[in-house]
Amino acid sequence: MNGFSRDRNGTAGASRKDGGHVQASGPSSVKSLWDLKVAVIVERNDDGERLVRELQRLRCQVHHEWPMPPQIPVHCDVAFCALSADLPQRLPWIPGEPGAALVVVDRGETPLDLTLLHNCAAHGVLHYPITTRSVQAVLSLARSHFLYERRLRGRIEKLDESLRTMRSVERAKSLLIRVKNITEEEAYNYLRRQAMERRVTIGAVAGAIVDSYDLLS
Repeated sequence: MNGFSRDRNGTAGASRKDGGHVQASGPSSVKSLWDLKVAVIVERNDDGERLVRELQRLRCQVHHEWPMPPQIPVHCDVAFCALSADLPQRLPWIPGEPGAALVVVDRGETPLDLTLLHNCAAHGVLHYPITTRSVQAVLSLARSHFLYERRLRGRIEKLDESLRTMRSVERAKSLLIRVKNITEEEAYNYLRRQAMERRVTIGAVAGAIVDSYDLLS
């Protein structure tokens, strides 16, 4: 199977056909899975074939690849990957910053390695033999966990940026107090006035002042 493909006729929760088109009657939450780009990196045996079909029934755009590539693709929303000893080394992102939701597929052929599972930092686990419910559940939860993590990382980045700005403003105020011999309130008002005149943030003005001082000193 090359690229991402979708089966539009085998949708989950379809109740009737009207004019040749399937009408979906499932819950609205299922619609959130439609058009997800899903990479399936498992052996194309009976279980692997069924996994692909179940994802297509959910209207996902499925790309199957086997043997496992040296690096897991990141041009997808969710990746189903066979659990292997070297899977952590095949992930193209640094720990804690995944590029896609990861679902590891346990074939049940050997005892489950919990340490390996932890090192993969997966968003879900799918065990063979699969069922329609298990595929839908793990896909929905993995995608939700991935998006939640991404929102948290975004908030953390904003907090870090706010802290850096606060430190820069405080240092710029200290420099202005010493160089211009003014009060702390006057130093802050100076920063604010410069920001308004240049239509930039106070943090940008403070950063420019600090950088200029570091360059000259």
